[in-house]
Parts: sequence; structure tokens; C-alpha cells
Amino acid sequence: MPSLKRLKPGKRMSQAVIRGNAVYLAGQVAETAAGASVAAQTAEVLAQIDALLAEAGTDKTKIMMATIYLADISTFGEMNSVWDTWVVEGATPARATVEAKLVAPEYKVEIAVVATI
Repeated sequence: MPSLKRLKPGKRMSQAVIRGNAVYLAGQVAETAAGASVAAQTAEVLAQIDALLAEAGTDKTKIMMATIYLADISTFGEMNSVWDTWVVEGATPARATVEAKLVAPEYKVEIAVVATI
């Protein structure tokens, strides 16, 4: 049975869990850009995802599934304007985008991904 490796474990959750060839990232929100535009928050979240995937030994071309939570679905286009420049053509993941009430009003975007190593 493959072992588990936890990246940045905290009292409540780990930022990533690796099991076998799979990496599961917790939902990422913008800390520095909290309260800023959806585009700014999306850019920060995607940079955090890049960093966590690198720490896990993989990268965004290996993302299998992304789930994007928007506090306001009318910002879908703004989020996509950043997403579209970040993803690698030909290596885009399966994706779902939903509107959801996020944990705090200053957060407008949360993204969780599952990738392979």
C-alpha cells in the first residue's frame, strides 16, 4: 500500500497530500491579494499551486482535475483571463467551476487541484 506524504501540514489540514503517483492540493486562496480583484487573486492562487506542485515533484502540465470556486459567477471571464494564460495548451485539465460562498468575504477565488507525479 502506498504511503502518504503531507506537505505543509497544519492543525486543521495539509496544503497537499501525496499518495502513490497522485497529489491532492487543498483549496488555495489568495492571502496577499485578499480583497483585491478576481484577476489578482487568481494569479496569486495559481502561483501557490505552481509552488506546491513543484514541492511535490510535479507541475501544472500534470494536473488531472481542477475545481474552481468563485464567490460571484459573474467574474468567470475575469478569472478565465488569468487561467487561460497560465494553463499549457494541450495539457489542460478536466475542470469544474462553481459559484460558492467562500470562507471569508475578502476571498473571491479558491482553486483545488489533483495532479500526477
